[in-house]
Amino acid sequence: MTAHMVTLPDVADLDVEDAKQVLRSAARKNRSRRSTHVREGLVDSWVRTALDFIGDAEVIAAYVSVKDEPPTHELCEAITAAGKKLLLPKLGPKLSREWGWYRGPDDLQVMAPGRPPEPGGECLTSKVLDAVDVLLVPAILVGRHGQRIGQGGGWYDRILKQVRPDARIGAMIYPDEYVEAELPQDPMDVCVHYVILPDRWGSVS
Repeated sequence: MTAHMVTLPDVADLDVEDAKQVLRSAARKNRSRRSTHVREGLVDSWVRTALDFIGDAEVIAAYVSVKDEPPTHELCEAITAAGKKLLLPKLGPKLSREWGWYRGPDDLQVMAPGRPPEPGGECLTSKVLDAVDVLLVPAILVGRHGQRIGQGGGWYDRILKQVRPDARIGAMIYPDEYVEAELPQDPMDVCVHYVILPDRWGSVS
């Protein structure tokens, strides 16, 4: 897949964590310029593209989008309408990060300030990821070799180390967030296999 270029700050002289923070700030600022109208106009295309990426997979793990993220609410509905099972992040006991089965939009609830809506029902540990065929993850930048920069919490980097080796991992990003630059990474970081753009998806080089 051909990468789209975006102007990023020069972070060559910074350590990894400082460099990531500078890049996140630039990426968030860039994202904030995208209007709600533009984001909503991409929903149908993104649903079609993501479903094509998922293909015949039966168990999917994804996320509920918030604010300026690539929209996933309609995608969650489309995944289950296609007869597939969908896992979403969920807060567990003592604020542990766990998973829950998606049971429709009316079941989603905001359980903590600043958190995305999450499914009700039983909290499932990351052991449930053994059943996942495809994982759709958020990102704010993806580099040419699959280096991923997320929001900075580190949760998805831990999760990516727990999925099956044959699970397909795709990051949903806007076209200008798939960059030619070598993005800073540390030993905790895990690369993604694919990028999912509004109108197409493909493997990283």
